[in-house]
Amino acid sequence: MKKIFSSLLITLLTCTFINAETGLTFTEALETVQEKITISFTLRNTSLKSIPLKIPGVMNPNLSPQSNSGVSLKIGQKIFFRHNGKKQLLLVVSKEYEGQTLNVPKLIKERKKELGLK
Repeated sequence: MKKIFSSLLITLLTCTFINAETGLTFTEALETVQEKITISFTLRNTSLKSIPLKIPGVMNPNLSPQSNSGVSLKIGQKIFFRHNGKKQLLLVVSKEYEGQTLNVPKLIKERKKELGLK
C-alpha cells in the first residue's frame, strides 16, 4: 500500500506541473494518474471447470480448473465473464484488489445473483 501511495504522490506532484501546461483540472489529472497505476492480484479457479474470461485490450484468459493466475491490471480495467453467450461484467479493478486472491467461481455466482441471472 505504501508503494501505491508513494507512486500516486510522485505522479500527482508531476501532474501539478503538467496541469499548468495542459489545463487539466485536478480531478482530470487524478483520473489520468489512476489509469496508469497497475494492481497485482490473483484470479483463482476453485471449480472443476475451465472459466473463460475477457479482459478487453489485455487478454482473454481461460482459467484452468483448480488453478491460479497472477495478473497486473490498471485501475478501472474491466473483467467480463460469459453467461448464455452474453458478456457480463464481473468486476472493475480497484486498489482494494492489490495482493488479493479472488475466488472467480464465487465472484461469478455472486455477480449472477446481483444481475438476476440463472
